[in-house]
Amino acid sequence: MFPDIDTIHEMLDEISDRIPLDIYKELNGGIVLVEEIKYHPEMEESRPLYILGEYVNNYMRRNVNIYYGSLKAVYENEINFDVEKKLEEVLFHELTHHLESLAGEDDLGIEDHINMEKYRAENKKTSFD
Repeated sequence: MFPDIDTIHEMLDEISDRIPLDIYKELNGGIVLVEEIKYHPEMEESRPLYILGEYVNNYMRRNVNIYYGSLKAVYENEINFDVEKKLEEVLFHELTHHLESLAGEDDLGIEDHINMEKYRAENKKTSFD
């Protein structure tokens, strides 16, 4: 059974506490656990594409959102699934976006873009027009 949101929140706090404070430099919005499911805007109906986490960097703040609803939708029926390991993976991914942003880099963003291109190619529809 997939943990409830309070348990996930506790896990996320424990993971966050193990990360050196320097990593959080200028992350003024912190890490936010969001209850909702978030779908990728380019998702194909036949193949759901959930956003598990995202790095937000706008003129007011920098923060990491982790989507509880998306995690649950993707992993609630997995057997022998390590929820804490997945949370750590998602958080580290988003914090990497943060660190790259501070350094003026976007290598992980490029990698994400390449993965999205693969998703698009796999879902390309054949037209008979």
